[in-house]
Amino acid sequence: MRAVCNVVGIILLGVAVIYFILPADQLPIFLPGYEPDLARVHVKHGVVSGVAGLVVLAIGWFLGRR
Repeated sequence: MRAVCNVVGIILLGVAVIYFILPADQLPIFLPGYEPDLARVHVKHGVVSGVAGLVVLAIGWFLGRR
């Protein structure tokens, strides 16, 4: 369970970085927020993904303390 939480947390942090550096028209189509005519970054999506990644990593760390 700890390894799964760590992997998911790292993936979510990577997605947060993608949201912060790519505008909406350059996002991969499978990510929420993709809009072909919008040239701004989705800061809220990045913040939520980053916070979720940190929470999942904290859960993985807590589970590994046993």
